[in-house]
Amino acid sequence: MRYQLELTLRRAEGALTRVLGTAERRGFLPVSVDGHAHADGERWQLRMTVEGERAPETLQHQLAKLYDCLTVEVRPCP
Repeated sequence: MRYQLELTLRRAEGALTRVLGTAERRGFLPVSVDGHAHADGERWQLRMTVEGERAPETLQHQLAKLYDCLTVEVRPCP
C-alpha cells in the first residue's frame, strides 16, 4: 500500500538521511521525495511517498522520535 507523508524538519545536516533511513528500516520503500525550505531558513517542508505492508502508524511514531522531525502526518495515497 502507498502512503503520503507530510513532514516538517529542522534544517540540519543529515536530517533527510535519517528520515529516509528510518523509513527503510521500518519496511517502507521511498517512492518519491519533494520538499522546500521555509522562508525562515530554519525548516524544511517535505512530502514523501512510500510503499509498505506494515501499519503506517509504525513509521509515523518512529519518525516523530527523530530530533530533526518537528511534525509528521501520514495518510493513504488515493
